[in-house]
Amino acid sequence: MTGQVSEAKALRRVLEVTRKLSAPFDLDNMLTEVVDAARNILSADRGTVFLYDEVADELVVRVATELGHIRIPADKGIVGESAQTRKLINVPDCYTDDRFNRAIDKETGYRSRCMLTIPLIGFEDSLVGVLQILNKDDGVFDEQDEFVASALAAQAAVVLHRARIIETMIATERLDREITVARDVQMGTLPKEMPEMGGYGFAGAFAPTDQTGGDLYDFVPLSDDRLFLLMGDATGHGIGPALSATQVRAMLRVALRLNANLDDVFVHTNDQLVEDLPEDRFVTAFFGLLDTKTHTLSFHSAGQGPILHYHAASNKYDWHEPSTFPLGYMAQTNLGQPVSLTLGPGDILGLISDGIYEYENEEGVQFGQQGVAKVIDSMPGALAKDLVPAIMKAARTHGGSAPQADDITILLVRRKP
Repeated sequence: MTGQVSEAKALRRVLEVTRKLSAPFDLDNMLTEVVDAARNILSADRGTVFLYDEVADELVVRVATELGHIRIPADKGIVGESAQTRKLINVPDCYTDDRFNRAIDKETGYRSRCMLTIPLIGFEDSLVGVLQILNKDDGVFDEQDEFVASALAAQAAVVLHRARIIETMIATERLDREITVARDVQMGTLPKEMPEMGGYGFAGAFAPTDQTGGDLYDFVPLSDDRLFLLMGDATGHGIGPALSATQVRAMLRVALRLNANLDDVFVHTNDQLVEDLPEDRFVTAFFGLLDTKTHTLSFHSAGQGPILHYHAASNKYDWHEPSTFPLGYMAQTNLGQPVSLTLGPGDILGLISDGIYEYENEEGVQFGQQGVAKVIDSMPGALAKDLVPAIMKAARTHGGSAPQADDITILLVRRKP
């Protein structure tokens, strides 16, 4: 009779804890409540909650009584066995059980006598984690303790599962907001309007694969008849490459404000990126200086290519390959002379990223240089501002149902006939 009264009292305490956990809590506070409740109800010395990290397939100590950050494989030790079998494990004497890991006791100076380990199973039989209770105050854990601990674990698992879902949703919403801000910042760095220089028309477009992308382009007027052209592509997609792209633009504009010439801008930007970027990151880029008075263009192409030069008089295409290695790849010690070309009446300079040339259809066929040339040939005399959307539309039409796989950037310069 006494045992039944004690058991009923324990279950009432479990229900009290459950009601308390139903209030708004962040996950860490909720875990602390679970550990404290388990210790108090079971008259135990210490408690630990291991949360299951599905991606790493590890059990991670998120909250514990005087225990630091620990990650263990989800199939190792007593905790791992409980997680794998989804069964409660009662160890009356830890040091006589081969599964017990003495390393933690040795590290902390704590002596584990007995242990109760209970899996936390959430919705649809999903593993949330494992609750472990150590050292009952007056002996070892008995069947009544197992019953009460199982009841507490069942209630706590559902609440914790809900809390983790909410935590994930909040983190996702926060990340979405941050990405939106990053996108707004990146889009804000693109030219608001095209340059107006006698005898020339300009157009540009940028369409990232994700909310942010690693491509960039810019026009920087230096005088009434001199214009700096920038187009680049940072490796990868997302926020990291977007930051690299923004950094390149910022460094370029600072250098031009200090009256650096084309070679100096290129070398100093490259060498700074060598210091700043991880070894597996780089930026392909076109740095060009257009003189609309002499109709000449001088440029360095760091891994960016092909560079399109359409000759209107002969209806022929030149496709210039990169003139040097990508920015950030290695320090520049032997930069050659810039490539120079002359734009005749009606000629087009095309700076087009891989996202267009390598746009594949369902069969894996790329849009290619031929696709770009076909659009230009079909629109003789068209303005740059009309050619850019036409190339973009043609590439997407070619792709059909295949998704856009890379960031797209197009920058066109056309000398008027």
